[in-house]
Amino acid sequence: MPHGLIDAAPVVFFVFLVGGAFTVVEETGALRQAVGSLVLAVGDRGPLVIPIVSLGFAAAGALENMAEEIIALVPVLMLVTRRLGFDAITGVAISVGAAAIGAAFSPINPFQVQIAQKVAGLPLLSGWGYRTVVMALALAIWIAWTWRHALRTRRAPQPGEADAASLPPRMIVVLGIVVVTFVVFIYGVLHLGWDFDQMGALFFAMGIAAGVAGGLGAAGTSQAFVNGFGSMAYAALLIGFARAIFVALDQGRIVDTIVTSLVAPLQHLPVIACAIAMMGVQAALHFPVPSVSGQAVLTMPLLVPVSDLIGLSRQVTVLAFQYGAGLTEFVTPTNGAIVGVVAASRVKFGEWLSFALPIYFLLLLFSAVAIAVAVLTRLA
Repeated sequence: MPHGLIDAAPVVFFVFLVGGAFTVVEETGALRQAVGSLVLAVGDRGPLVIPIVSLGFAAAGALENMAEEIIALVPVLMLVTRRLGFDAITGVAISVGAAAIGAAFSPINPFQVQIAQKVAGLPLLSGWGYRTVVMALALAIWIAWTWRHALRTRRAPQPGEADAASLPPRMIVVLGIVVVTFVVFIYGVLHLGWDFDQMGALFFAMGIAAGVAGGLGAAGTSQAFVNGFGSMAYAALLIGFARAIFVALDQGRIVDTIVTSLVAPLQHLPVIACAIAMMGVQAALHFPVPSVSGQAVLTMPLLVPVSDLIGLSRQVTVLAFQYGAGLTEFVTPTNGAIVGVVAASRVKFGEWLSFALPIYFLLLLFSAVAIAVAVLTRLA
């Protein structure tokens, strides 16, 4: 466990700093009033938030494999979904769930498809047309499933405090600090190559600035940070524990044994069956190997010769990796991002699995059909 926490230290401290910073913002009252005004403006169109937010996070997942960064958005997501009458599972589904779907089916994700194509000796972005069509269909399935759950579990939207009241100047300044922080956050991640150290420092600065602008003073700001650290302790520890599972499997050389035993039988299968079995192998491997980029480097050198031997397109081999490993991202307890978001949202992991596992298997079936079509038509 200590080694897992040490290995995941940048994410763990990022979670603490984000929790502290947003607790400071929450203490000023600005976030509650802003969300109240938003809920009032949305009115009866609240369910439209589900596809809109889902597509936004799916785009982030498809473009840059957004995962742990979503933890920073959990406080806002929970506040919005709760005020609209939706449960916490809906907030997780439209954020990290949608991002995982976008990443798994993306034609351009640099951490999944591009690494796998490079290792497989394929041109980058090749086969993007077929992948885009499949991604659109997969997202439609995910959004429909989330929409169904959200409407079935929705309660009457919670009344806000002074929903119709105008925001005081001090609260406007605090909200401006939050908005500027997220603009810098996005720019830093996309263009400056920021890691969790830089992102954590940014949110720490946001918390201090929001506390000063919101009139909390040094004592109030410090206490809010401490309260925020406490609220995120469960999520931070679970991220470390999830990483500890991988550390044990890796240091015990168990992963190598699992990979060899799963890949060896594939060469004796018919082409379509082998392609679908490859997806199953990648899904199974993602439990002990929670890094999609690491899994691509680990498995593609073994699977590409098998696909060449039986006459299977390397592009399909990459599809099998994408769909198997990518979809398993949102159900595996070794994935620190999903564990962290679920814990920060105050959702039990078992409750999340009750929602996610049926659609996970449905999407695996859909992916198997997409792979079979790709083999038969050579579209990918």
